[in-house]
Amino acid sequence: MKFVIAVAAAALSLSACSQKAQNESAEAANAVAADTSATTANAVNDVQAASDAALDRAANSMDRAGNAAANTADAATDATGEALTDTGNAMRR
Repeated sequence: MKFVIAVAAAALSLSACSQKAQNESAEAANAVAADTSATTANAVNDVQAASDAALDRAANSMDRAGNAAANTADAATDATGEALTDTGNAMRR
């Protein structure tokens, strides 16, 4: 009889230990899932920030190129106008 009680006590403690181990494993899995989710969210935010910065730099470069082209065209127009004025003045003399 003592043996049966000892076996029953051992079985109960093992099942309790097993349940505790399962709970701890589940908690660990939940912690890993939460960490993975947070890491993924941070990575997405980092990629978005890098993309935004790259697009801003590209837009600024295009603006500078457009301004340089406009300035060059203005300078060429001014030079052409001055040349025509000089030619007209020379023809009057």
